[in-house]
Amino acid sequence: MFPSIQSLPLDVVNLIAAGEVIDSLAAVVRELVENALDAGANRVNISLFPELWKVQVADNGKGMNQPDLELCTKPHSTSKIRVIEDLFKIKSLGFRGEALHSISQVADLEIFSRLQQQNELGWRFVYQQGEVIKQEPKAIAPGTIVMVSNLFANMPVRRRGLPSVSQQLKAIQTTIQHIALTHPGVTWQIWQDEKLWLKFSPSQNATSLLSQIIRGVNLSDLKFLQYKIGGKIASQNDNFIPNKTVTYLTENEPKNEQRELKLVLGLPDRCHRHKPDWIKVGINGRIVKTPQLESAIISGFARTLPRDRYPVCFLHLTIPPDQIDWNRHPAKAEVYLHNIEFWQAEIKKAIEEALKISPASLPKLENQRVTNLLIAAESQGLYTVSRELETKLDTNIKQNNLSLIPLQAVAQIRNTYIIAEHPGGLWIIEQHIVHERILYEQLQDYWELIPLETPIIVNNLSEKQREQLKRIGLKIENFGEEMWALRNIPALLKDRPDCSESIIELSWGGDLQEAQVAVACRSAIRNGTPLSLSRMQTLIEQWKLTRNPRTCPHGRPIYLSLEESALARFFRRSWVKGKSHGI
Repeated sequence: MFPSIQSLPLDVVNLIAAGEVIDSLAAVVRELVENALDAGANRVNISLFPELWKVQVADNGKGMNQPDLELCTKPHSTSKIRVIEDLFKIKSLGFRGEALHSISQVADLEIFSRLQQQNELGWRFVYQQGEVIKQEPKAIAPGTIVMVSNLFANMPVRRRGLPSVSQQLKAIQTTIQHIALTHPGVTWQIWQDEKLWLKFSPSQNATSLLSQIIRGVNLSDLKFLQYKIGGKIASQNDNFIPNKTVTYLTENEPKNEQRELKLVLGLPDRCHRHKPDWIKVGINGRIVKTPQLESAIISGFARTLPRDRYPVCFLHLTIPPDQIDWNRHPAKAEVYLHNIEFWQAEIKKAIEEALKISPASLPKLENQRVTNLLIAAESQGLYTVSRELETKLDTNIKQNNLSLIPLQAVAQIRNTYIIAEHPGGLWIIEQHIVHERILYEQLQDYWELIPLETPIIVNNLSEKQREQLKRIGLKIENFGEEMWALRNIPALLKDRPDCSESIIELSWGGDLQEAQVAVACRSAIRNGTPLSLSRMQTLIEQWKLTRNPRTCPHGRPIYLSLEESALARFFRRSWVKGKSHGI
């Protein structure tokens, strides 16, 4: 009697293995581009012929010699690892030796390659089912050209099951964008049917790439932050400049084992998304799916975006190889990451740092210039300017804000907007939402429920409302038919005349954070309230100390910047340069 379990033939085994790695045109592009980058290429040229099921990838990497070309399509043949220990310290994008072997099982494969810095000719190799069927010397430039044609010709069911050409091209575009973001120093050219389709020029970081990739996002909407992670994170000095690279070193950490964080984020007062489609995490040169780190990014933007909006954020981590296990997914799209809590904390810290407002590198201007502009237009009755400019600020406030822009309140418009002058121009600040941000962060840091000598009586609270008040820490007791007594209350609401209405508002649901937002909104200065110049200046100094000064807890922008350069362009001041007009 023959056993029902039998070993599969080698050609069937190879086809199954190939189908796990190469499942689409995008997978072919991904694997070939990763090989090019591992070879040290800084220029990659990709030609796509989707209707013909053909892909060509050319690079200027180190190339391969004849013996390498003879072995490169053998199963699990690679130059990336040697022994089992190497699997736990992967430093390359590829390491399993599956890509070229798998491609040769499902397509016609042809490779041209020549070693760098050698006067010898290159080689042309043709493969079929992983075996070399032709080889010949060839005069080519140093580097490698890989041509894949007739993809899935021997797997017609796979071809029919793939999405439409437009969908496959979209997947290829996403693949290339992800790889380009993690390798911004590479020049990319992608051709479709011999017409230039995509092009990315090299840059120092991913900021310029992100502005090219995401429609409607400008360079000025993005902030870049980079630092090496060691022991204690140093604080910023007085000369902190937006988008500068900050380095925090660990004393005894080997240079090649240093941990690094690069962050490009969309400023929440300028750009955001309807869905979390541009929260991207890269680890050691590859975009991966990491729900824990993605959730840390979303958490880092808490109460800085409008409701149901998500941030634009690209995070790239450099992590010692022994802290990552790439053997989780055939396409290496998921990883096992050690010390996940540590990285979540670092991400939140980096986002908090990036969201701070930093001083603009603008020349010192006369403070009287913008003030005179306001005085000249004051007769229109749209705003009033106080002449009592206070020059003495609280000493502690001064000391804590040396790294921030020096803002000086000069006017209030319609009892709603504060005009603040700084060396590079002026800002218009909305007084209610700036105060809301201040109060919200104070509540976060010092949430306090104080007892009441005389309880506050509220009427007609449902059981759900009563449970909500108890959930956020309020003590509530029955005080008669449909009447309830509160024995404690948030400190900020104690002296407000609309305290009962605030309690009702808190009872409508949400967690403690939402309750704090509601209290801050209820307690903030109302628009239409006239403010003295000293009160406006105090608000500005308190605002400058907040962690997230760009938006209120509801995600509304707090300030509008009118820089001196923009004002000069608007008034065509360049038209009279060099002329004697008495200006």
